[in-house]
Amino acid sequence: MPKPISEIRRPEIVQAALKVINDRGLPIPSYDQVADEADMSRQLIRHYFPDPEQLMVAVCDALAERYRECLMQGIIAANATERLPMFLDFYFNFLAGKGLRKPADDAVYDAMFSLAAASPAVRANLREQYHILQFTIAHEVQISNPSLSQPACKEIGFLFVSLMYGHWKMVATLGFSEEYNAVTRAAVDRLIASYLGHYIDPSDIGPPLSA
Repeated sequence: MPKPISEIRRPEIVQAALKVINDRGLPIPSYDQVADEADMSRQLIRHYFPDPEQLMVAVCDALAERYRECLMQGIIAANATERLPMFLDFYFNFLAGKGLRKPADDAVYDAMFSLAAASPAVRANLREQYHILQFTIAHEVQISNPSLSQPACKEIGFLFVSLMYGHWKMVATLGFSEEYNAVTRAAVDRLIASYLGHYIDPSDIGPPLSA
């Protein structure tokens, strides 16, 4: 059965908006800019996305979907119970030689984070994305290191997200050398090892972490 036209047009519009943001940055691209990139009429763009914020949330969803697709390919290729090394290598671009390159979308994520300051919808979308990533990494850490407690793995998941995001702002956005990919990737291994050696429950020194 052929797809409804909306299931074809909407993704095309989102990809056009994503490319405009990647090429030009902020402010939010105008309907005319997206229409030019998508080779559609301005009216058609507005028909599918009458609110520009809805289009930006759809861009966030498209960014997340890219990573899901890449990680699924990596999981299938790895065919292993312990997937943590693959996850970490992917996020620091060490699987590019195996055809699994991290998406070059840092400029778009920078723009989305800027928009999140004034857009509750974009902020909620990004928070959920990184929340899922935190718990995905925490799950994989616990599979690989069953002696670690769930709170410890949750902390590692949060620290990974923070390191990974900050790393790519320095490398992809500010132009630091990609040699730092190896530095930060190794730092994650040392971080996990430090938890295996000596874990301090944060509730002992401050209020408990929220979900």
